[in-house]
Amino acid sequence: MLARLLRDLLGDDLSVAVATWEGERAGPSDASATVVIRSPKAVARMVQAPGQLGLARAYVAGDIEVEGDIFAVVEAVDALEAFRLTPAQWVQLARIVGPGVLRRLPAPAEEAHLRGRRHSRGRDRAAIAYHYDVSNEFFRTILGPSMTYSCALFAEEGVSLEEAQSAKHELICQKLSLRPGDRLLDIGCGWGALVAHAARHHDVQALGVTLSAAQVEWAAKALVDNDLTDRATVRFQDYREVTGGPFDAVSSVGMSEHVGRAQLHTYFEKLFRLVRPGGRLVNHAISDLPRPQAHWPGPLGGGLRHLRPGADRDDFIDRYVFPDGELVEVGAVVSAMQMVGFEVRHVESLREHYGLTLRRWVANLEDSWDAAVAAAGLTRARTWRLYLAASARSFETANIGVYQVLAVKPDGGRSGFSLRPDFA
Repeated sequence: MLARLLRDLLGDDLSVAVATWEGERAGPSDASATVVIRSPKAVARMVQAPGQLGLARAYVAGDIEVEGDIFAVVEAVDALEAFRLTPAQWVQLARIVGPGVLRRLPAPAEEAHLRGRRHSRGRDRAAIAYHYDVSNEFFRTILGPSMTYSCALFAEEGVSLEEAQSAKHELICQKLSLRPGDRLLDIGCGWGALVAHAARHHDVQALGVTLSAAQVEWAAKALVDNDLTDRATVRFQDYREVTGGPFDAVSSVGMSEHVGRAQLHTYFEKLFRLVRPGGRLVNHAISDLPRPQAHWPGPLGGGLRHLRPGADRDDFIDRYVFPDGELVEVGAVVSAMQMVGFEVRHVESLREHYGLTLRRWVANLEDSWDAAVAAAGLTRARTWRLYLAASARSFETANIGVYQVLAVKPDGGRSGFSLRPDFA
């Protein structure tokens, strides 16, 4: 009955196959992917919470599975963005579920429920722990040896992920104009890869801070293993608690997304105080891209291209991936930096590079699926497979972007920049 309803609604537009618990199928027989609706609970969840949240809960709970090419499913859902179910069609779905639709299903246990004031120190620690303190081995299966959780820089598509991540680290170091003996502060340092690169290749004194205890544990061991403890340190610390300035350079890579729009001025004001006059800041962050008009929600929540931090407090990303994450349009970021006193000197988009990076991460996850499940559980692995694939799609379709913004703390009228950019 459900498969028949889908055929009636979508006609020949269904590009992936759909299989139901009743043994019915719809869609092409040679489809590269199949969405398996395992239980009436999946439909019940979508009826009880129409839109993205109901779909997300059904997927996280295991009531829906994706077999085959995850990217094909993401693209198929995006194609349905302009399509909406009528009230009569929702009633049909409710009838398929039967009396069970009236019984409120509990949300999966994995759903994030943070307490306290948004972006208070305690709540920020909880949000970071939810996302990052899962398992270092889980992240290792996805990120590879570089353990770098931000977009890489590909000279060409055939470059390895590790080479591309090293190139990204070097680009940041060049933009910061690091010199031997300089003091570098890396806010939101992750597993310490940029700190280690700057210490090894530029002979700086590097400090990284993060609110993830698991990241600190990994980074500390990596610095010991690579004989870098005399030049690099990573510690557990909130950015609001960092002292010890002035630093010659500050990097913030994938950090300001966790800060929140309302706190952005406070964030850059803190970094401005920490860097010396003439010192530089690179802020590398995912950015929301303006859309000319609002989109109507589709039957599955407006399409997976809308899976982005801060898009909706009831969305998949906020509940199961990045609680309290917020993307800010790059123009607002530039304005916030300049309002606290920084002079912005260069803005660069790396959007296409993030799409390539995410596809490599999906391949890593699928190639090491059993190891990922062993490290973090089946639910987490399935959630990340969808999250990474949908994110790749968002970058590839210019729904979101990623920018490096280079700024300097003015030293009188002196910026320290040559007449042309002095980085590659």
